[in-house]
Amino acid sequence: MIILHQIDPIALSLGPLQIHWYGIMYLLGFVTAWWLGRRRVRAGRLPGVSEASYGDLLFYAMIGVVLGGRIGYVLFYGFADLLRDPLMLLRIWEGGMSFHGGLLGVVAAVWWWSRSQRTHFFDTLDFIAPLVPPGLGFGRLGNYIGGELWGKFTDGGWGVVFPRAPEFANWSAQQLQTQFAAGALERYARHPSQLYQAALEGLTMFALLWWFSSKPRPRYAVSGLFALLYGCFRFLVEFVRVPDQQLGDHGYLAFGWLTMGQVLSLPLIVLGLFWLWLSTRSPTLQPQLPAAEPAKG
Repeated sequence: MIILHQIDPIALSLGPLQIHWYGIMYLLGFVTAWWLGRRRVRAGRLPGVSEASYGDLLFYAMIGVVLGGRIGYVLFYGFADLLRDPLMLLRIWEGGMSFHGGLLGVVAAVWWWSRSQRTHFFDTLDFIAPLVPPGLGFGRLGNYIGGELWGKFTDGGWGVVFPRAPEFANWSAQQLQTQFAAGALERYARHPSQLYQAALEGLTMFALLWWFSSKPRPRYAVSGLFALLYGCFRFLVEFVRVPDQQLGDHGYLAFGWLTMGQVLSLPLIVLGLFWLWLSTRSPTLQPQLPAAEPAKG
Protein backbone atom coordinates (compact mmCIF):
# COMPACT_ATOMS: atom_id res chain seq x y z
CA MET A 1 0.00 0.00 0.00
CA ILE A 2 1.32 3.41 -0.99
CA ILE A 3 0.91 6.25 1.53
CA LEU A 4 1.22 9.99 1.01
CA HIS A 5 3.05 11.52 3.96
CA GLN A 6 0.89 14.37 5.25
CA ILE A 7 1.90 14.66 8.92
CA ASP A 8 2.56 18.17 10.23
CA PRO A 9 5.96 18.10 12.00
CA ILE A 10 4.75 20.86 14.34
CA ALA A 11 2.71 19.42 17.19
CA LEU A 12 1.67 22.69 18.81
CA SER A 13 2.03 26.41 18.09
CA LEU A 14 1.84 28.96 20.88
CA GLY A 15 2.28 32.31 19.18
CA PRO A 16 5.85 32.42 17.86
CA LEU A 17 6.73 29.27 19.82
CA GLN A 18 6.51 26.04 17.84
CA ILE A 19 6.78 22.65 19.49
CA HIS A 20 7.92 19.99 17.04
CA TRP A 21 7.05 16.31 17.27
CA TYR A 22 10.77 15.53 17.07
CA GLY A 23 11.38 17.36 20.34
CA ILE A 24 8.47 15.53 21.94
CA MET A 25 9.99 12.21 20.82
CA TYR A 26 13.26 13.16 22.54
CA LEU A 27 11.30 13.96 25.70
CA LEU A 28 9.47 10.62 25.55
CA GLY A 29 12.79 8.83 25.17
CA PHE A 30 14.26 10.48 28.28
CA VAL A 31 11.09 9.96 30.33
CA THR A 32 11.04 6.27 29.40
CA ALA A 33 14.72 5.90 30.31
CA TRP A 34 14.06 7.63 33.64
CA TRP A 35 11.13 5.32 34.44
CA LEU A 36 12.87 2.11 33.40
CA GLY A 37 16.10 3.13 35.11
CA ARG A 38 14.34 3.76 38.41
CA ARG A 39 12.89 0.25 38.20
CA ARG A 40 16.36 -1.18 37.74
CA VAL A 41 17.77 0.91 40.59
CA ARG A 42 15.00 -0.28 42.92
CA ALA A 43 15.79 -3.85 41.89
CA GLY A 44 19.39 -3.31 42.98
CA ARG A 45 20.85 -3.69 39.50
CA LEU A 46 23.45 -1.00 40.22
CA PRO A 47 24.41 -1.56 43.88
CA GLY A 48 25.16 1.47 45.98
CA VAL A 49 23.40 3.90 43.64
CA SER A 50 20.30 5.78 44.76
CA GLU A 51 17.46 7.07 42.61
CA ALA A 52 18.78 10.60 43.09
CA SER A 53 22.22 9.58 41.83
CA TYR A 54 20.61 7.89 38.86
CA GLY A 55 18.81 11.15 38.12
CA ASP A 56 22.22 12.84 37.92
CA LEU A 57 23.42 10.14 35.53
CA LEU A 58 20.42 10.64 33.28
CA PHE A 59 20.95 14.41 33.28
CA TYR A 60 24.58 14.01 32.21
CA ALA A 61 23.49 11.50 29.56
CA MET A 62 20.95 14.00 28.17
CA ILE A 63 23.69 16.58 27.79
CA GLY A 64 25.93 13.96 26.19
CA VAL A 65 23.23 13.01 23.66
CA VAL A 66 22.62 16.60 22.55
CA LEU A 67 26.24 17.79 22.46
CA GLY A 68 27.66 14.54 21.13
CA GLY A 69 24.89 14.14 18.57
CA ARG A 70 25.41 17.64 17.18
CA ILE A 71 29.21 17.61 17.22
CA GLY A 72 29.22 14.13 15.71
CA TYR A 73 26.90 15.18 12.89
CA VAL A 74 29.05 18.17 12.04
CA LEU A 75 32.30 16.18 12.10
CA PHE A 76 30.99 13.07 10.31
CA TYR A 77 28.55 14.60 7.82
CA GLY A 78 29.00 18.38 7.65
CA PHE A 79 32.67 19.19 8.22
CA ALA A 80 32.91 21.21 4.98
CA ASP A 81 29.94 23.30 6.12
CA LEU A 82 31.65 23.85 9.47
CA LEU A 83 34.76 25.22 7.75
CA ARG A 84 32.62 27.66 5.76
CA ASP A 85 30.42 28.65 8.69
CA PRO A 86 31.73 27.71 12.17
CA LEU A 87 28.59 29.07 13.86
CA MET A 88 26.46 26.36 12.23
CA LEU A 89 27.66 24.08 15.01
CA LEU A 90 25.44 26.05 17.41
CA ARG A 91 22.31 26.14 15.24
CA ILE A 92 20.85 22.86 16.48
CA TRP A 93 17.31 24.01 15.59
CA GLU A 94 18.25 23.70 11.90
CA GLY A 95 18.52 19.92 12.32
CA GLY A 96 21.40 17.50 12.10
CA MET A 97 22.10 14.94 14.84
CA SER A 98 24.26 11.82 14.67
CA PHE A 99 23.53 8.66 16.64
CA HIS A 100 27.20 7.69 16.69
CA GLY A 101 28.15 11.12 18.02
CA GLY A 102 25.35 10.95 20.58
CA LEU A 103 26.59 7.53 21.65
CA LEU A 104 30.08 8.89 22.24
CA GLY A 105 28.54 11.73 24.24
CA VAL A 106 26.63 9.27 26.43
CA VAL A 107 29.77 7.15 26.92
CA ALA A 108 31.66 10.26 28.05
CA ALA A 109 28.83 11.15 30.45
CA VAL A 110 28.79 7.60 31.85
CA TRP A 111 32.56 7.70 32.35
CA TRP A 112 32.36 11.05 34.18
CA TRP A 113 29.49 9.93 36.41
CA SER A 114 31.04 6.52 37.15
CA ARG A 115 34.29 8.16 38.17
CA SER A 116 32.51 10.50 40.59
CA GLN A 117 30.52 7.57 42.05
CA ARG A 118 33.53 5.24 42.15
CA THR A 119 31.55 2.72 40.12
CA HIS A 120 33.07 0.50 37.47
CA PHE A 121 32.53 2.16 34.10
CA PHE A 122 31.20 -0.99 32.43
CA ASP A 123 28.84 -1.79 35.29
CA THR A 124 27.20 1.56 34.60
CA LEU A 125 27.30 1.06 30.84
CA ASP A 126 25.70 -2.39 31.18
CA PHE A 127 23.05 -0.86 33.43
CA ILE A 128 22.10 1.92 31.03
CA ALA A 129 22.33 0.00 27.72
CA PRO A 130 18.78 -1.49 27.87
CA LEU A 131 17.37 2.00 28.52
CA VAL A 132 18.64 3.46 25.24
CA PRO A 133 16.61 1.62 22.53
CA PRO A 134 13.24 3.22 23.41
CA GLY A 135 14.83 6.62 22.82
CA LEU A 136 16.20 5.42 19.50
CA GLY A 137 12.76 4.18 18.51
CA PHE A 138 11.05 7.43 19.47
CA GLY A 139 13.75 9.38 17.63
CA ARG A 140 13.18 7.43 14.41
CA LEU A 141 9.43 7.99 14.74
CA GLY A 142 10.26 11.68 15.02
CA ASN A 143 12.26 11.42 11.78
CA TYR A 144 9.26 9.82 10.07
CA ILE A 145 6.80 12.41 11.37
CA GLY A 146 9.16 15.14 10.16
CA GLY A 147 9.36 13.50 6.73
CA GLU A 148 13.15 13.35 6.79
CA LEU A 149 15.86 10.71 6.36
CA TRP A 150 13.68 8.78 3.94
CA GLY A 151 14.62 5.61 2.09
CA LYS A 152 15.29 4.78 -1.56
CA PHE A 153 12.57 4.22 -4.14
CA THR A 154 10.71 0.93 -3.84
CA ASP A 155 8.56 -0.99 -6.28
CA GLY A 156 7.59 -3.61 -3.72
CA GLY A 157 3.94 -2.61 -3.58
CA TRP A 158 4.36 -0.57 -0.42
CA GLY A 159 6.08 2.68 0.39
CA VAL A 160 5.61 6.30 1.34
CA VAL A 161 5.58 9.38 -0.86
CA PHE A 162 7.52 12.07 1.02
CA PRO A 163 6.62 15.63 -0.10
CA ARG A 164 9.95 16.96 1.18
CA ALA A 165 11.91 14.69 -1.18
CA PRO A 166 13.85 16.52 -3.94
CA GLU A 167 11.60 15.28 -6.75
CA PHE A 168 8.76 17.41 -5.33
CA ALA A 169 10.76 20.58 -4.73
CA ASN A 170 8.40 22.74 -6.81
CA TRP A 171 5.12 20.94 -6.12
CA SER A 172 2.28 22.42 -4.11
CA ALA A 173 0.33 20.42 -1.54
CA GLN A 174 -2.72 20.49 -3.81
CA GLN A 175 -0.73 19.12 -6.76
CA LEU A 176 0.59 16.29 -4.62
CA GLN A 177 -2.83 15.31 -3.34
CA THR A 178 -4.40 15.45 -6.81
CA GLN A 179 -1.66 13.37 -8.45
CA PHE A 180 -1.60 10.90 -5.59
CA ALA A 181 -5.38 10.40 -5.78
CA ALA A 182 -4.98 9.72 -9.51
CA GLY A 183 -2.37 7.02 -8.76
CA ALA A 184 0.38 8.93 -10.54
CA LEU A 185 2.88 8.97 -7.67
CA GLU A 186 3.43 5.26 -7.11
CA ARG A 187 6.81 5.40 -8.86
CA TYR A 188 7.93 7.94 -6.27
CA ALA A 189 7.15 5.70 -3.29
CA ARG A 190 10.13 5.26 -0.98
CA HIS A 191 11.08 2.84 1.75
CA PRO A 192 9.99 4.26 5.14
CA SER A 193 13.47 3.51 6.45
CA GLN A 194 12.75 5.55 9.57
CA LEU A 195 10.08 3.02 10.54
CA TYR A 196 12.40 0.12 9.76
CA GLN A 197 14.93 1.62 12.14
CA ALA A 198 12.29 2.32 14.78
CA ALA A 199 11.27 -1.35 14.65
CA LEU A 200 14.83 -2.70 14.71
CA GLU A 201 16.82 -0.19 16.79
CA GLY A 202 13.90 0.63 19.05
CA LEU A 203 11.43 -2.20 19.58
CA THR A 204 13.55 -5.25 18.70
CA MET A 205 16.69 -4.07 20.48
CA PHE A 206 14.74 -3.10 23.58
CA ALA A 207 12.96 -6.46 23.75
CA LEU A 208 16.21 -8.41 23.37
CA LEU A 209 18.29 -6.26 25.72
CA TRP A 210 15.59 -6.03 28.40
CA TRP A 211 15.15 -9.81 28.32
CA PHE A 212 18.90 -10.46 28.26
CA SER A 213 19.61 -8.07 31.14
CA SER A 214 16.69 -9.33 33.24
CA LYS A 215 19.16 -11.76 34.81
CA PRO A 216 22.64 -10.82 36.03
CA ARG A 217 25.14 -11.11 33.19
CA PRO A 218 28.93 -10.95 33.19
CA ARG A 219 30.46 -7.50 32.89
CA TYR A 220 30.67 -6.27 29.25
CA ALA A 221 27.94 -8.67 28.04
CA VAL A 222 24.98 -6.28 27.90
CA SER A 223 27.05 -3.46 26.41
CA GLY A 224 28.51 -5.89 23.90
CA LEU A 225 25.09 -7.10 22.79
CA PHE A 226 23.89 -3.50 22.43
CA ALA A 227 26.84 -2.53 20.22
CA LEU A 228 26.55 -5.68 18.10
CA LEU A 229 22.81 -5.36 17.54
CA TYR A 230 22.86 -1.67 16.71
CA GLY A 231 25.84 -2.03 14.39
CA CYS A 232 24.21 -4.88 12.46
CA PHE A 233 20.76 -3.29 12.27
CA ARG A 234 22.10 0.09 11.14
CA PHE A 235 24.45 -1.49 8.59
CA LEU A 236 21.55 -3.41 7.00
CA VAL A 237 19.05 -0.53 6.92
CA GLU A 238 21.62 1.68 5.18
CA PHE A 239 21.10 -0.42 2.04
CA VAL A 240 17.57 1.01 1.65
CA ARG A 241 18.18 4.44 3.16
CA VAL A 242 19.21 7.45 1.09
CA PRO A 243 22.76 8.41 2.17
CA ASP A 244 23.87 11.93 2.95
CA GLN A 245 24.35 13.51 -0.47
CA GLN A 246 27.16 15.84 0.62
CA LEU A 247 29.52 12.90 1.09
CA GLY A 248 31.39 11.09 -1.67
CA ASP A 249 29.72 9.99 -4.91
CA HIS A 250 26.00 10.73 -4.35
CA GLY A 251 26.53 10.03 -0.67
CA TYR A 252 28.50 6.79 -1.13
CA LEU A 253 32.07 6.55 0.12
CA ALA A 254 33.14 3.48 -1.88
CA PHE A 255 31.97 0.61 -4.11
CA GLY A 256 28.81 2.50 -5.06
CA TRP A 257 27.03 1.34 -1.90
CA LEU A 258 29.16 1.97 1.22
CA THR A 259 27.76 4.81 3.33
CA MET A 260 29.12 6.80 6.26
CA GLY A 261 26.50 5.16 8.49
CA GLN A 262 27.92 1.74 7.59
CA VAL A 263 31.51 2.86 8.12
CA LEU A 264 30.64 4.17 11.58
CA SER A 265 28.70 0.99 12.41
CA LEU A 266 31.51 -1.44 11.59
CA PRO A 267 33.57 -0.49 14.68
CA LEU A 268 30.47 -1.06 16.82
CA ILE A 269 30.09 -4.58 15.43
CA VAL A 270 33.74 -5.38 16.13
CA LEU A 271 33.58 -3.77 19.57
CA GLY A 272 30.41 -5.65 20.42
CA LEU A 273 31.97 -8.98 19.51
CA PHE A 274 35.10 -8.11 21.52
CA TRP A 275 33.09 -7.13 24.61
CA LEU A 276 31.01 -10.31 24.38
CA TRP A 277 34.23 -12.34 24.21
CA LEU A 278 35.63 -10.34 27.15
CA SER A 279 32.49 -11.06 29.16
CA THR A 280 33.27 -14.81 29.12
CA ARG A 281 36.16 -14.17 31.52
CA SER A 282 34.66 -11.34 33.58
CA PRO A 283 32.81 -11.26 36.94
CA THR A 284 29.05 -10.91 37.26
CA LEU A 285 27.61 -8.03 39.27
CA GLN A 286 24.94 -9.43 41.58
CA PRO A 287 21.84 -7.35 42.43
CA GLN A 288 21.78 -5.74 45.86
CA LEU A 289 18.56 -4.16 47.05
CA PRO A 290 18.93 -0.59 48.35
CA ALA A 291 18.87 -0.18 52.11
CA ALA A 292 15.50 0.95 53.47
CA GLU A 293 15.41 4.58 54.58
CA PRO A 294 14.99 5.02 58.37
CA ALA A 295 11.48 5.97 59.51
CA LYS A 296 10.94 9.60 60.45
CA GLY A 297 9.47 10.83 63.73
